[in-house]
Amino acid sequence: MQIINDFKMTIDSKSVNESFARSTVAAFVAQLDPTLDEISDIKMAVSEAVTNCIVHAYPECVGKIYIHAAILEGSRVKISVRDKGCGIMDVKQAMEPLFTTLGGERAGLGFAVMESFTDKITVRSKPEKGTTVTMYKRINGRAAL
Repeated sequence: MQIINDFKMTIDSKSVNESFARSTVAAFVAQLDPTLDEISDIKMAVSEAVTNCIVHAYPECVGKIYIHAAILEGSRVKISVRDKGCGIMDVKQAMEPLFTTLGGERAGLGFAVMESFTDKITVRSKPEKGTTVTMYKRINGRAAL
């Protein structure tokens, strides 16, 4: 699909940057005149992807998180969240609801949440190289009401 408009940003993997990332992507997607539910879905998915980078990719240090959001033809949005952290040993297992490597207060629902709020998600990862989560969502917007 052809890109109509896009932007890229890089943030530190600090908790304080999670809300900035989700708000920035939501503001970018606003050009499609999404419904409040669609904006909320995008914010939730981006929040989970960025939080995964903060908590899992860089557990012992601060690293970089790379976000690329694109408006595609057909009112579709593509959002990629990438890190150069520790990577995921078994992506299929990591995407199972309730699976977590940290235990404690972590519910292991990050990927399940991302899947439920987007139309499609892909996860590519290599141990010690990093992870890229790419999410797609069609925006029907207010015009469809």
